[in-house]
Amino acid sequence: MDAADPSPFTVDDYRARMDRAARSAADAGLAGVLVAPGPDMVYLTGYAPTATTERLTLLVLAPGQDPVLVVPTLEAPDAEHAVGAPALTLRDWTDGKDPYAVTAPLLDVDGRFGISDNAWAMHLLGLQKELPGTSYASLTESLPMLRAVKDSHELARLAAAGAAADATYEQILKVRFEGRRETDVAGDLADLLRQFGHSQVDFTVVGSGPNGANPHHEAGERVILGGDMVVLDFGGLKHGYGSDTSRTVHVGAPSVAEQRVHDVVREAQEAGCEAVRPGIACQEVDRVARAIITEAGYGEQFIHRTGHGIGVTTHEPPYMIEGEEQPLVPGMCFSVEPGIYLPGRFGVRIEDIVTVTEDGGRRLNATAREMAIVE
Repeated sequence: MDAADPSPFTVDDYRARMDRAARSAADAGLAGVLVAPGPDMVYLTGYAPTATTERLTLLVLAPGQDPVLVVPTLEAPDAEHAVGAPALTLRDWTDGKDPYAVTAPLLDVDGRFGISDNAWAMHLLGLQKELPGTSYASLTESLPMLRAVKDSHELARLAAAGAAADATYEQILKVRFEGRRETDVAGDLADLLRQFGHSQVDFTVVGSGPNGANPHHEAGERVILGGDMVVLDFGGLKHGYGSDTSRTVHVGAPSVAEQRVHDVVREAQEAGCEAVRPGIACQEVDRVARAIITEAGYGEQFIHRTGHGIGVTTHEPPYMIEGEEQPLVPGMCFSVEPGIYLPGRFGVRIEDIVTVTEDGGRRLNATAREMAIVE
């Protein structure tokens, strides 16, 4: 392992996470938590089975009960090697057997359970058929803060991912934009993210000219022209934790109108970041940023939430949006990314990851937010 790499999570880390999840379930009035393969299972156990298998794999966490991982027999050897495995009881089932009958004795027959958002409907229906008295709610609905508050080891990983994204942006400013396709620049972004330590690249948005007015535009074959505004939004995973940053650059000198829109977004983004502090509701971050854009006359062109949580995935709770009254807590990490999108013309977005501290907020991205001029 490189000297700069963080220390691996230990079985005690995973045990503490599973204990906390079980307690949170009890506090929420749930009989337990059912975790399917995916980010929740990786976070809680360190085990990353394939999420595409039709065979039931399910982590069962319940107050007063040891954690149990129901796993297909053929995958049990891999599960046994997971870092968190010593904190688990494995209960395997073989092909030809009913996995729901194996799982049923672990569940309260009349209980209400939180279940991973990405659980297969086939498995949920199988549990309901086996235990008709049970009911289920998505983890985003029932335990939205399950992964939201990061410890110091997680924050170090997020900071490293943010620094790698910053290094990527600094380097992409040196490449040529004019005359190249969006996909060419997107490929450069992906290569740079990997060069700076990302094991997984999730997205490389390059929205040039009118394509920038689509917030989730996928880089296409459009050739970038002189005079284009270009939205760059890129990120992925480093050390298992996410990066996500956006900057908007311009090929050559911008017009007065383009510069004004960029200035409005930069002011809104700055205000949103400055608003972060413990105890305020998530929606307040959105309100502060949105008010500046609305006052400037572009309220109807700000068409998405101001931010989303980030951790073992690049999008997770909490969300910075009107109606989200969850108070900010030290250790939460999320994006602050207001934007203005003018159909047929251009778009502007500026995004940093921010973590809540004891007395405010700290950005995990440090690159300049002024409009950069590229060639």
